[in-house]
Amino acid sequence: MPRLRPPSAGLTAPALLQLMWLASPALPVGGFSYSEALEAAVDHGLVTDEATAARWLLDQLHLSLQRADLPLVASAIAAWQRADGARLVALNDWALQTRETFEMRQQTEQMGRSLADWLRQRHPGDARLPLLATLQPSPTWPVAFALAACATGAPRREALLAFGFSWAENQVGAAVKSVPLGQSAGQRLLGALAQALPAVVDAALVTAMQGDGARQNLAPMLAILSARHEAQYSRLFRS
Repeated sequence: MPRLRPPSAGLTAPALLQLMWLASPALPVGGFSYSEALEAAVDHGLVTDEATAARWLLDQLHLSLQRADLPLVASAIAAWQRADGARLVALNDWALQTRETFEMRQQTEQMGRSLADWLRQRHPGDARLPLLATLQPSPTWPVAFALAACATGAPRREALLAFGFSWAENQVGAAVKSVPLGQSAGQRLLGALAQALPAVVDAALVTAMQGDGARQNLAPMLAILSARHEAQYSRLFRS
């Protein structure tokens, strides 16, 4: 088992609780309604049981989150800390432009808008909210999450862990419903993702430090299945 790093200095109890709140399925952003093409993978016989679901989700964690969304969140946190509007517009545009299907773009926009509404209610005095409103056609989920993470005062690494765990919980929930799997299998899946997540976050932080050219969002099978899902006859999930 890999040796886990201790929490970063500066992670206070209030900040930890707020990160747990952001990672919770109870956060009203609708993440539970998206399978991110997992439902299409089930429909096409690529995911049929616990083992294939674990392989699918771990591949997505490494190929998509590690290389794209997690470095994007890390860069957006730095931009929010500087209140750098031009940088935030560029990062938000990148998130939109690299969503390879309509439903993937729809997901990041809907969840971003919902989190922006939540932030306006929870932190009405935050001077960065006008910057959030300038992101068109809407703030994306990773960029909005970065502002929410900044508002907690938590260190960046812990913020990325919360983002990754939020994704893991939603995807395991989708797997339990769509494969389908039992609750014990779901917990084993979540355990495997949680064990992999710290190293994935550390790699994502290195990618963010290397600049925008190191970040990439290329997962052809995920994009193909997402496109197929848009026209799938019977669906439980919006993506």
